[in-house]
Amino acid sequence: MKHKGSGSTSRPKGSGRGDRSLILTSAAEAVRSLHTRRPARKKTAARISARPVDIIDTEGWEEAALSISQKIQERHLPFGVIMDPICVSPDRDGIVNYTRAGDSAIWTGHYLAAEAFRYKVTESPDALENARVALAGIQSLVDITGTGLLARTLVPADSRFAEAITREEASNGIFKGKLNGREYFWVGDTSRDQYCGVLFGLAVAHEMVADPGVRSEIAQLVTRLLEFLVDHHWAVVMPDGRISTVFIGRPDQQLALLQIGRRVNSGRFSKLYRERRSALARFVIVPIAFEVLDDHNSYFKFNLATINLFNLIRWENSSQFKEHFTFAYTVLRRTTDDHGNAHFNMIDRALKGPDRKRDQETPELLAAWLRRPSRDEFVDLRGTIPSCGQPDRACHAIPVEQRVRTDFLWQRSPFLLVGGGSGLIEAPGIDFILPYWMARFHQVL
Repeated sequence: MKHKGSGSTSRPKGSGRGDRSLILTSAAEAVRSLHTRRPARKKTAARISARPVDIIDTEGWEEAALSISQKIQERHLPFGVIMDPICVSPDRDGIVNYTRAGDSAIWTGHYLAAEAFRYKVTESPDALENARVALAGIQSLVDITGTGLLARTLVPADSRFAEAITREEASNGIFKGKLNGREYFWVGDTSRDQYCGVLFGLAVAHEMVADPGVRSEIAQLVTRLLEFLVDHHWAVVMPDGRISTVFIGRPDQQLALLQIGRRVNSGRFSKLYRERRSALARFVIVPIAFEVLDDHNSYFKFNLATINLFNLIRWENSSQFKEHFTFAYTVLRRTTDDHGNAHFNMIDRALKGPDRKRDQETPELLAAWLRRPSRDEFVDLRGTIPSCGQPDRACHAIPVEQRVRTDFLWQRSPFLLVGGGSGLIEAPGIDFILPYWMARFHQVL
C-alpha cells in the first residue's frame, strides 16, 4: 500500500534545485531593490561633539591598555581561555569563582586579535607572548573534543572552580576529555558566534604576526576547524550526535570562514571557496537585510556580521563578488553608524579608509569607555532616559559611560536601558584594547 504523496516518481513542478535557486535569486534581488531604493535615514543630533583628535587627551591610554592586558593574563585566563572572575565583594579583588565561561571561545578570539594588533604596532615581546597564550587556549578548545569540534570552554576536572562552571553551563552539555594527561570537563552546544569569534582572531593574528611558527599553528587550526564544518555539511555536531547549530542559511558566515581558510591554506580551500562564492555571493545580503530590521534585540548579531564582512571584503580579489559583499556591508553599516561603537568604527576604517567625522568620534568613545567601571554594577535608566518602542529601549544611543555593564560593550545594544548585576563580575576589557590597538595601527590615534 502506497502512502499518500509517495506514488509518483516524477518531481513536482517547482521542487528542483533550479527552481529553488530562482526563488532565492528573486528574494535576493527584492531585498537589494528594497535597500537600494530606501531613502537615507535622517540622522539624529550627534551624541558627542566632533572635536579634533589632537586635542583629546590620550596621555596614559597605552599604559591603560597594557594594564588591561596584564590583568587579563593574571585574572581572566585561569585555564588558558577567557573567563570573568566573580569577586569577593564589589570593592575587593579576591576571586571566589568564574563565570561567562560559555563565551570563552569568542572572547579568546577577540583577545588574540587585540594582542596581534598590539604586536604589529609595538613589536613588543609581551604582546607576542600574550598572542601565543591566546592561541594555545584556542588550540586546547579544539584538542579537548577529540574530533576537531570547537568547545565553548574547558576546565580541569580537579579545579576548585569546576563544579560551579559546569553547573552554570550544564544546559549546553558537559563532556569529558583529556589533555596532556589531565582530565577536563568541556562545554558543548557550540554556537556560530564562537566559531566566528575564534576564526576572526586567528585571521587577524595570521596577518599581523609574521612569526613563522605562529602562522603555521594558525593555518593548522583554521584547517581543522573548517574541515570539521565542511565534513559535517556546515552543521556543528556534538560527540553524542546532537546538532547544536548550522551555518546553513548564512552565506555570509560560510564565505567569510572559507575566505579565511583560503588566506591561510590556499591549497586546501581556494577551490572550495570559489565554488561556494559562485553559488552564494548574491545571497550574502539576505540574512543581513532581515537582521537590520531590528537594531536593538539580539544586538550581538551585528558584531558577528561586522567581523565576518571585515575579512570577506578586504581579502576578496574579484570586483564582481566584492560588490555583493560591499553592498551587504553598506546596508549593515547604515544601521550601526550612529550607534557610538568604537569597534565597528575601526572595522569601518579598515574597510573604507579615513573619514573625519567617524575618526574624530572613535577617540571620544574610547575616552568614555575608560570612565566606565570594570564591574557589572546594575544600571537602570528607565524613567531617566526616554524609551521608544520597548520599555527597555532608549530612543537614541545612550552615552558610553552610562550604558549597561557587560563583557564586551560593542556587542550590546546602545539603546539598552536596564541590565547588569551586583558589581561582583569583572569584565576583561577586550572592548577597549581591541579598538585601541586597531586605532593605533590605522593611525586614528
